[in-house]
Amino acid sequence: MEPLYIGISIAALISIVVLLCILREKWKQLRKPSNLAMLGMTLVVLGIIFGNGDRLIGYSFIGVGDWY
Repeated sequence: MEPLYIGISIAALISIVVLLCILREKWKQLRKPSNLAMLGMTLVVLGIIFGNGDRLIGYSFIGVGDWY
């Protein structure tokens, strides 16, 4: 069963890379995210990273990041 999951993961990775290469030109036209949006995304990622150790800190980061 494990080789099946590895094959599915590799197929999904290849399809994502192909999709990213196709849509690359379209993304150049999009605006860059604001500093506030970057701060929110950073706080959510920090919440995911620190969520394993202390849930209070992790969920606090996620909550504040989602608020932005």
